[in-house]
Amino acid sequence: MARKILIQLDGDPQPSTFDSVVAVDAGADVLLRHGNVTPDAAVPLVHGAMFTRGGDDLASTAIFVGGSDVAAAEAVFDRVRKTFFGPVRVSVLLDPAGANTTASAAVVAAGRHLPLGEPAAVATLRAVVLGGTGPVGQRVARLLARKGVTVTVASRSLSRAEQVCERIASAVPGSRLEPATADSAIIAGTPFAIALAEADLIVAAGAAGATLLGTAGRKMAGRARVLIDLNAVPPAGIEGIAATDKAQQEGSAVVYGALGVGGTKMKIHRAAIQQLFASNDAILDAEELLAIGESL
Repeated sequence: MARKILIQLDGDPQPSTFDSVVAVDAGADVLLRHGNVTPDAAVPLVHGAMFTRGGDDLASTAIFVGGSDVAAAEAVFDRVRKTFFGPVRVSVLLDPAGANTTASAAVVAAGRHLPLGEPAAVATLRAVVLGGTGPVGQRVARLLARKGVTVTVASRSLSRAEQVCERIASAVPGSRLEPATADSAIIAGTPFAIALAEADLIVAAGAAGATLLGTAGRKMAGRARVLIDLNAVPPAGIEGIAATDKAQQEGSAVVYGALGVGGTKMKIHRAAIQQLFASNDAILDAEELLAIGESL
């Protein structure tokens, strides 16, 4: 069998060491790392992956698209897929800034305590995604919407929240999405306050070092059964949740911190790399990574 070669396409000047280490630990025999990759620059690199091997050996070459700029990585990912033709292709994984694996791990954690796999039950579930316009927040919202959950996308900018809802709705027909302005001073009767009070699930996916839900907000969210804070840098994104919390019972809610979700994220990342080499036609985006996480 041919050696497993993973081609890492990163938009940053220096490709992510984190992603490289995970790739090696997941079984890649050879790692080819490329930085400053743009959509145009990706094309000859993809051609090199497509035309150097044939037959079953094509499955032993794969591409990982990453980088800290999620929009730039998505553009590269799109160009990579459009460069393939017919059966001449290799498997590709998209996980810029860990957004897809982190979002998938968060939804897997929520699914341990909420009936996300039961259509009749999930139709009544409501979630609030704080920092819902960021890279991870958008993917959490999209994955939950696909499950059938009613999702409030909360952001400091209502217009950005509206844009995210529109994008997800176009990708997920029939989804139920509501934009809301996440004010630090929560005012009773506003859409954000009502969403918190009705939420079964709250996920904080904002920028590091910012508290998105304080003590008053947590009291207002008394119906919530699961709280997940994906911020590992103090202060906590949801006040009172420690980064190491994992399925910690706090009153009527189960809480998770960033490190509590991180173990699942790492398992998904490694399993996804391994799956790349199972065929030459896998395309792994957030939805596919969630399926991997749910199968672990």
